[in-house]
Amino acid sequence: MLDNYLPILIFMIIGLLVGGGAMVAGFVLGERRPDSQKNSPYECGFEAFESARLKFDVRYYLVAILFIIFDLEIAFLFPWAVALDGLGMVGFLAMVIFLAILVVGFVYEWKKGALEWE
Repeated sequence: MLDNYLPILIFMIIGLLVGGGAMVAGFVLGERRPDSQKNSPYECGFEAFESARLKFDVRYYLVAILFIIFDLEIAFLFPWAVALDGLGMVGFLAMVIFLAILVVGFVYEWKKGALEWE
């Protein structure tokens, strides 16, 4: 049983070594010549014209919630559909409850106007 996970463990170790090696190589081989422009808080080429503490429009959060609703729905529906025969009625009811919660979130988005674009 555990030997099935050995390739995954090796893949994760190699991935961590490659990623960590790239970061260490960049730190060791990178130039360290800071100047006033590099150390300035704004590196976009011009001074800030507004405060960085502005509030985001609530539609941004509504779109993020909408994405999470549909992303979670798809991520959980495929494995559930594959294993539905083995889950029986309990698995079916669990998914119905899960989808009902997602529908409540979707209705909230709809009522707040997240689906209306200007």
